[in-house]
Amino acid sequence: MSVPSKRCDVLLPELSTPAALLDLEKLERNLGWMAARAKQLDVRLRPHIKTHKSVHVGRLQTRGQHGGITVSTFAEASAFADAGFRDITWALPIPLSRVAEVASLSTRVDRLHLLVDHPDAVEALEAHGRSCGVTFDVLLKIDCGNHRAGVDPRSENAVELGRRLASSVHLRFRGVLAHGGHAYACTTRDQLERVAQQERDETVGFAERLRAAGVEVETVSVGSTPTMAVARALPGVTEIRPGNYALFDVFQATLGVCTLDDVALSVLATVVGVYPDRDTLVIDAGGLALSLDPGAMHIDRDGGFGRVSVPGVASMLRVRSLSQEHGVVEGLGRAGAVRVGDRVRVLPNHACMTAAMFSEFNVILDGRCIDRWPLARGWNP
Repeated sequence: MSVPSKRCDVLLPELSTPAALLDLEKLERNLGWMAARAKQLDVRLRPHIKTHKSVHVGRLQTRGQHGGITVSTFAEASAFADAGFRDITWALPIPLSRVAEVASLSTRVDRLHLLVDHPDAVEALEAHGRSCGVTFDVLLKIDCGNHRAGVDPRSENAVELGRRLASSVHLRFRGVLAHGGHAYACTTRDQLERVAQQERDETVGFAERLRAAGVEVETVSVGSTPTMAVARALPGVTEIRPGNYALFDVFQATLGVCTLDDVALSVLATVVGVYPDRDTLVIDAGGLALSLDPGAMHIDRDGGFGRVSVPGVASMLRVRSLSQEHGVVEGLGRAGAVRVGDRVRVLPNHACMTAAMFSEFNVILDGRCIDRWPLARGWNP
């Protein structure tokens, strides 16, 4: 099924604000970079589309790859299945309230991988499979150090759960999956490299323990944008699942994974107030446009809620505070002559959360909006 875009040719000053701008040239550059990394590391690339939620970006992202994607919501899974994506991993331990919907969705794709990390979830899937004659593809989620979700890969309980999955009549055990999310707490490249190595070692090591116990492991899946940016080698890994790299953001730039010039997503905002006595200006992009993510405060405590590019000013200003529709930007005195009605562009701290605030991307090339791409937001199709 095709997902319609809205071809256009509009100058940026003609757009209503706040508006999500997607720089096509930077997007293509970022996608090419990670595709080359996957080839260098000799792994399949299964990009996480939660960052952009755009079928159009997903198609660009999977060119020359095996075509598999990762999603974070049922709405994303459904929208991408409708658009023809046939190999999907839902990278969240399966919400049991969604089991019936997932069973229906699995008949529309070639493979829908579900995550489990608890016997209760396994039991619920098995029970539904028995009653409806459905077989689910499952991955066992492990905790490689992030301590968010997943089984302890060094425990006997984890091996026993793997055996149970492998012996199930209504489940197809496909392999193991981990996410080195603790990379986002790093401050140096050396620390990032250690987390990337830990992510690989824990996941591959657990897969080897399962194989030694007689359990076949087809898929060994790891990956975040920071760890995949620095990983030196991934022997034993079959696929990686980075997502943020498509758009990048201020957090990734602060970590040293990219530069601010690599950030493909920005929010176009209008100056609605200028206050020289307070050295601030106010824009019409608040928490509902930029999200309330404070960014990499462990590295830059004064980072604010995004970096603001003002026309004619070399250095970027910072969003000091946010309310629902107001963004307070500090540094007016360094910005030259800014007037009410001027347009500025804000690079977000967290591209994934910022993109989720908008219904579409305004795709820009050479300073013009050339297309509008809809996003699969929310939790329900």
